[in-house]
Order: sequence, then structure tokens, then C-alpha cells
Amino acid sequence: MRNLSEQLTQYAAYHRDRRNILTHFVGIPMIVLAVAVLLARPVLAQWGAVALSPATLVTLLTVLYYLKLDLRLGAVMAALMALSLWFAQAVAAQTTAVWLSVGVGLFVVGWVIQFVGHYYEGRKPAFVDDLVGLVIGPLFVVAEAGFLLGLRRELQQAIEARVGPVREHAPARAA
Repeated sequence: MRNLSEQLTQYAAYHRDRRNILTHFVGIPMIVLAVAVLLARPVLAQWGAVALSPATLVTLLTVLYYLKLDLRLGAVMAALMALSLWFAQAVAAQTTAVWLSVGVGLFVVGWVIQFVGHYYEGRKPAFVDDLVGLVIGPLFVVAEAGFLLGLRRELQQAIEARVGPVREHAPARAA
């Protein structure tokens, strides 16, 4: 298994244009919420406010993976994923029309935003070459937010040493 730096470096290689990264700050959370909402039905078991659903299982497995990669970022991801799961369960408790329109709507709009970002980047999304990119994307967004706040400079420097710094704009495309 690749370590945190290797995973983020692999993903970052597809995300060096600042505009693309900014679209990911919107698109990826929308997609994560959409997947949680869509997987929040059926409820397999209920313990008070905690519903066991496919969303719960996927969230648990994903958080365990993030914690294995890095405790600090994993803890942040656990909190964010718990909020996503809470939102998903609330939406899943609504009518089928509300549940599907929120889930599918977030999913479609989130992916449109992602592809706009990759248009700016001039490069396909990372998951096309490595499906693990679908799991690393949310972690990348949290890491990038941390970098913007001045956190985890050693991790940012390790990534940039391999793939270069974030650019304001991608290089011009060949005609």
C-alpha cells in the first residue's frame, strides 16, 4: 500500500492548476454527500439515531483507510464524513422523490464542476488511471485546505518536490 505522501502525490499530478483545485473544493464535497445520500437507503438496522446502511459501512471503511494513511488528516476526515453521514441519513428519511433528487442532483452537479476543473487543467481526472483516486480525492481537498492554512508544510513540500507547485493557470494547450 502506498503511504500518504505517495497517494497525494499521485493525485496531485493531475491537479496543478489552481482553478482545477478550487473546483474540487466544491465538486468533491458534493459528490461525497451524493454518494452518502444515495447509499443511506436501505437502513439495515437502527440503534437510536444511528442507522446501519450501505452509507454507514462505506463511511466506516473509508475513514479507517484515511486513519491508516495519517492520524491527523484521518481524524479531520472522520469528522467530515460523520457530518456527511448525518446529512445523508436526514435526506434518506425524506420521501423517495426528495432522496433521489438531492442525491442525483448533487452527484451530477458535482461531476460537472469536476470536469470544468479538468478542462482548465487540460488533463483527465486521476481516477481514470487509478480508481483509488475516487477515495483519495476528498483527502486531497482536506490536505489542500490545510496547505492554504499553512499546515503540514512538510507534506506539501514533499508533494511539490515530485510534481511541482500549484500553478495559477495550466500551460497553453497545443493546437
